[in-house]
Amino acid sequence: MRTVPGPTDRVIVVGAGLSGLACALHLVGAGRQVTVVERDAGPGGRAGRVRLGGYEVDTGPTVLTMPHLADEAFAAVGDSLHRHVELTALHPAYRACFADGTSLDVHTDGEAMEAEVRRFAGPAEARGYRELRNWLERLYRAQMRRFIDTNFDSPLQLLHPDLARLAALGGFGRLDPRIGRFLADPRLRRVFSFQALYAGVTPARALAAYAVIAYMDTVAGVWFPRGGMHALPRGMAKAAAGAGAEFRWSAEVTSLERTAGRVRAVRLASGERIPCDTVVLACELSTAYRLLGRAPQRPARLRHSPSAVVLHAGTDRTWDSLSHHTLSFGGAWERTFEELTGSGRLMSDPSLLITRPTTHDPALAPPGKHLHYVLAPCPNTSVGPSAAAWRDLGPRYRDSLVAELERRGLDGFANSVQEELLVTPLDWAAQGHAAGSPFSVSHTFAQTGPFRPRNLVRGVENVVLAGCGTTPGVGVPTVLISGKLAAARVTGGVHSGAVRTRPAPRATRVAVSSPLEGTHDPS
Repeated sequence: MRTVPGPTDRVIVVGAGLSGLACALHLVGAGRQVTVVERDAGPGGRAGRVRLGGYEVDTGPTVLTMPHLADEAFAAVGDSLHRHVELTALHPAYRACFADGTSLDVHTDGEAMEAEVRRFAGPAEARGYRELRNWLERLYRAQMRRFIDTNFDSPLQLLHPDLARLAALGGFGRLDPRIGRFLADPRLRRVFSFQALYAGVTPARALAAYAVIAYMDTVAGVWFPRGGMHALPRGMAKAAAGAGAEFRWSAEVTSLERTAGRVRAVRLASGERIPCDTVVLACELSTAYRLLGRAPQRPARLRHSPSAVVLHAGTDRTWDSLSHHTLSFGGAWERTFEELTGSGRLMSDPSLLITRPTTHDPALAPPGKHLHYVLAPCPNTSVGPSAAAWRDLGPRYRDSLVAELERRGLDGFANSVQEELLVTPLDWAAQGHAAGSPFSVSHTFAQTGPFRPRNLVRGVENVVLAGCGTTPGVGVPTVLISGKLAAARVTGGVHSGAVRTRPAPRATRVAVSSPLEGTHDPS
């Protein structure tokens, strides 16, 4: 594995999102002097927090999967995730509601899910589910160490016996047909293939290897942190600060001072100069390339994942049909993905994610109130409406979403809203997300593994990248890995790559003190 040459004692991490915080913890644990510079007033990045009246709103991820990856970052400084964050396992992980009026509770426990599939679709599909689950577990074991939790220096690293194992499992076929080998019911196939949207590709075109995402949220377990997902970056920042990392909040890096192929210091908008031996750019990929003055040449332009419209709504009521996480599928499926990634039109029959965090933490809302998060995938600004077009389109689309929610059984939703925040591609673009998408670079084959933008920068020997735009990719588990991989480029440390199929986090809580308890506006 290639590493940063020369001195690496003083490291500046630009960005206090999950990847930057994971990187900082691993670096401090390896004895480096670490300064984290963050433009916002507190930690989190995408996993931020905004206050709406008396409602505490997570601005990014809504649940945690693979918590042992977060625990690994805490353990680097002799700490533990469970000292900082109280986790509640979600049973069910989510509820899937379909256009025909049926619903399915998705359990990560194998026996519970097999029984639910038998109730929903009969014994043959229950047997198919058990076979699918076994395949997902084998797929995860084949991929994790060699293809996800690893630093790539060359595509030749793919030439390993694990590649043959992945091929034998059908990982290089297409996702939807592979799921169809186990499940005939189209509703069940959606439950185990919609995750391809996270990777920015349609289930019909996605590699079957991407079913590893379904493993993470249908097999390995799903948790919710008390205090919301923002409790995770707050806890990580507190642990890093306690271990010796320095944090500079509300400090934007405007330039990198370079001589002889190395960055010698970063300069802040305030004019301050901070000397360093190494820089980890854990910010947006486009921001990193702007600071570097150029983007690496690639055979084709980077493609970005679809975007999303998110309606955060504090309400005076809720609905019994909702679980903590509810997937409300429209009747359309293939057409939906073509609209999102091809024609660039808004979904004509939308599939929606509805999250109610107050299910497991009522303190996120005032007494007797509820918090709902409605996510509607939409085209990014490269293929769909421009960021500017969302100024007028956003309010109209919000109204159509509310009408659709009421049509799907959330009667009285419009009149129940006490506080709200609408986030559209206009807002994502204003935050610096390329193509107006918070989901970064899509996971096409040409943008995955050794073909994804690498975390070492050609021509600048002491700069490392971290975050969802680089190795290994998009999602909370992968950005935590990204921070660890970036730290390994600095320290030369051997990461564990441990494969765990059933992490069992404990439930303890430690309060997080100011200033890491503060909220900030994600825009």
